[in-house]
Amino acid sequence: MTVSLEVAEGVGTLRLDRPPMNALDIATQDRLKELAEEATRREDVRAVVVYGGEKVFAAGADIKEMQEMDHTAMVLRARALQDSFTAVARIPKPVVAAVTGYALGGGCELALCADFRIAAENAKLGQPEILLGLIPGAGGTQRLARLVGPSKAKDLIFTGRMVKAEEAREIGLVDRVVPADEVYTQAHAWAARLAQGPALALRAAKESIDTGLETDLDTGLAIERNWFAGLFATEDRERGMRSFVAEGPGKAKFL
Repeated sequence: MTVSLEVAEGVGTLRLDRPPMNALDIATQDRLKELAEEATRREDVRAVVVYGGEKVFAAGADIKEMQEMDHTAMVLRARALQDSFTAVARIPKPVVAAVTGYALGGGCELALCADFRIAAENAKLGQPEILLGLIPGAGGTQRLARLVGPSKAKDLIFTGRMVKAEEAREIGLVDRVVPADEVYTQAHAWAARLAQGPALALRAAKESIDTGLETDLDTGLAIERNWFAGLFATEDRERGMRSFVAEGPGKAKFL
């Protein structure tokens, strides 16, 4: 399999495994969607790590495969391409990308689908599609601009240049830069800590932020208000408040 889902300590690791560069061909895209939807359904998966291995995250789409596609073929495929990435973005649980080596084109777009990105010191990220006479097609023009702002996104997309890990951190493309041999460990630790938290409240927070960013402030506040009030019906809210009153903040156990 080119993508696998392994679960430990409440954390599901979506592992890309298509040597040597984890090129994201159609089969890999479809498998990624399938497993992202499985991670969404599974109650034993409370947070997710997206990982490409020790050497490379994903160097982009399979260009040889794409070269054989004409306009009609891509019209038929483009939605499925975006849907495979959107399935990762819509996992209603905390998702962290553990980025080593290259995260280019589709690889960068996949990292953009996570809530948090931890990159190796040797990581290089970018959207080089313009060098092929194309633009990003798996969400790059939209998610990158929302994450780093339109000006920085246009710089990366217009030029197709790669950025090293430190510059990626400076512009907000990644959140943390660590030694290469610590990337997965730190990503798993981040996810495992959140896997111990209140699952429905985390889902509410993620959906409120993500959905609110797509709309106006008043609508966003309504989304937040509805989730906030709804959480008062949950056992986790009762447990959290009871623990706070009895023991102080940060002592509640939600599992």
